[in-house]
Amino acid sequence: MLDIKLIRDNAQAVRDKLDLRGEGYDITAIVELDRQQRDLETQRSQLQARSNEIGKSIGQKIKGGSDPKGKEIQALKAEGNQVKAQLSDLEPQEKELKTQLEALLLTLPNLPSDSTPTGKNETENVEVRHWGDEYKPQREEILPHWDIAEKMGILAIDRAVKVAQSRFVALVGAGAALERALISFMLDRQIQAGYTEVIPPFLINSASLQATGQLPKFAEESFKCDSDDLWLTPTAEVPLTNLYRDEILTADELPIYQCAYTPCFRREAGSYGKDTRGLIRLHQFNKVELVKIVKPETSEEEHQSLVRDAEAILQALKLPYRVIELCTGDLGFGANKCYDLEVWLPSAGTYREISSCSNFGDFQARRGNIRFKEKGKKGTQYAHTLNGSGLAIGRTMAAILENYQLPDNTIRVPEVLQPYLKREVL
Repeated sequence: MLDIKLIRDNAQAVRDKLDLRGEGYDITAIVELDRQQRDLETQRSQLQARSNEIGKSIGQKIKGGSDPKGKEIQALKAEGNQVKAQLSDLEPQEKELKTQLEALLLTLPNLPSDSTPTGKNETENVEVRHWGDEYKPQREEILPHWDIAEKMGILAIDRAVKVAQSRFVALVGAGAALERALISFMLDRQIQAGYTEVIPPFLINSASLQATGQLPKFAEESFKCDSDDLWLTPTAEVPLTNLYRDEILTADELPIYQCAYTPCFRREAGSYGKDTRGLIRLHQFNKVELVKIVKPETSEEEHQSLVRDAEAILQALKLPYRVIELCTGDLGFGANKCYDLEVWLPSAGTYREISSCSNFGDFQARRGNIRFKEKGKKGTQYAHTLNGSGLAIGRTMAAILENYQLPDNTIRVPEVLQPYLKREVL
């Protein structure tokens, strides 16, 4: 959530930053509601001061000998009652304005950082670096991952659709083993890198989704349990960040590094017709997520470190990839800066996103009220939150099935996964 003081004091600068996103965000109503609310606050403050003054005056006059039933005291009491009635009328008005203002603030995205490249859409994203060209397969005949997986009998798409619906898959035998090996490998590596493993709830409440920015904007992309205020988690970012919602941490507790494996559930609203085959865009998928809660002054450095931690998985698997810095027009709702890692898929001759590493600044912390206090300093500060996939398991499997494909329609197991799978070939 954006700071209302920032909007109030720098409205044009905020408009300019939002315009860089290219989605037509308008803060006019927010500025006007804020003005009305502050006017009511001023009016209420003045009335409360008058009410206190009347009460004090009545007490002094009675103490000084005035008749409690006399005209002077009765007039003051009448005025006091009138002031209290006005205060009573202002309270619901102020509450309604506050509710309207907060609802509008929740619809505003984060402001792009000053270092985020300016651009209209994904075509203007910037390639930062690429890695692993020497590991790209030199064979011309590379089957798409879904074809090779079905030939091997490790991916059952039609049967999964029968059980659920389209965009669900079932992994069988070596496919299930490979998925489990990837999860264990990724968790082991990130724990070695300093992250604390967490197994969070997979069902989460609306307050949690609102805190991290999924609600209200992305409600249609999430799966909700109709009988409860619970949703299927779209990513472990949500429960991990919300473990600290409405808490005041000590400065010594920061930074907090967490990693978690969870199944993730997304409707992928608005994306029908895209990647309808295989493991790229599913309603249910597994992912290892990295989350950081840090001090503001270390935020940028922690972001670069987070990207390197995600890259380390791809490098260990020897999967070619590139790092893309997203421009302002392609930036996610809550991020002020974001890097995507895109893995090489040889069957398509292109790179596809496998991780998105975002810095949210204090955007999520304001929505979730996550603060910290420095010893010896007055007041509290909002923490900064960051997260990134470390990595999306299904997309990693897809990349392995294509980049490690052998001419006899088997798959060479990446060296780092062999201790988990106890085999060299699938």
